[in-house]
Amino acid sequence: MTGSYDPELNTLYWGTGNPGPQMYGANRLGDNLYSDSLVALDPDTGKLKWHFQFTPHDVHDWDSTHVPVLIDDSIAGRSRKLVAVANRNGFFYLLDRTNGAFLFARPYTQVTWAREVDADGRPVLLPNTDPTADGTRVCPSGTGGTNWHSPSYNPRTHLLYFFSKEQCDVFMADEKLEPPHVPGRLFIGSAFFALPSEKDEGAVRAIDPKTGTVQWAFKLFSGAWAGVLSTAGGLVFAGDGQGNLIALDALDGHELWHILLGAPIQTAAVSYAVDGRQLITVAAGSALFTFALPEGRRP
Repeated sequence: MTGSYDPELNTLYWGTGNPGPQMYGANRLGDNLYSDSLVALDPDTGKLKWHFQFTPHDVHDWDSTHVPVLIDDSIAGRSRKLVAVANRNGFFYLLDRTNGAFLFARPYTQVTWAREVDADGRPVLLPNTDPTADGTRVCPSGTGGTNWHSPSYNPRTHLLYFFSKEQCDVFMADEKLEPPHVPGRLFIGSAFFALPSEKDEGAVRAIDPKTGTVQWAFKLFSGAWAGVLSTAGGLVFAGDGQGNLIALDALDGHELWHILLGAPIQTAAVSYAVDGRQLITVAAGSALFTFALPEGRRP
């Protein structure tokens, strides 16, 4: 997924993928270092400056498919250069982006695989949550508490906005069914699936990145794959799986308006100006839709 760049520190921040096979870990013991991680790189040399691993020895397919969000703010009265990640494993993380120091992690959705993340940034695992031949129900789902959906930070509200998926899955892995690794091919051999009783739900969430506290959540009818956009005018734009473009109040999350575009929205809206007039464009299905205030009207 897309990384983030800090020109002042000349550092590139990038998430990494999961180990393989995804749900079977007996043939890859240990942390499987640099998988499910955030890596900080020197873009001139490619040298690793630091790394932070969110999910050591991942057995639930929670690769770090996230856009790292760079934030400059103060923590306990001290100015900090921060990087925030709402992770696929259900925890929100805040790190010091100058050196990768772990500050805290808080769950933002239902998490049943770990009790907490300790002071060193390592998850404290709960028992009986590994995939089995008969299946083990774990939250969040295999697609994660969030995924590749683009997040958005607003320096005016000091809130981070992102889409979260509210679902649990049954994770299965069977040693007898694990195929041998073939270089260059997918290495899966395991499975996760939702029970018929599990409802696929989603929400747009606003988090205070300095505390990890969810400030508000706008529930969607079902899970979606759209990113979010926040604007200086105090709006948050999101899309859903039914094809609605939704405008929310950035401070409290209440709906201001929505419009049905006729196809699922699987991207974030973008904002730009033409001749001084602000426009919002979003893709739905195979079509692009653009919106603006009427001529001469101020927000």
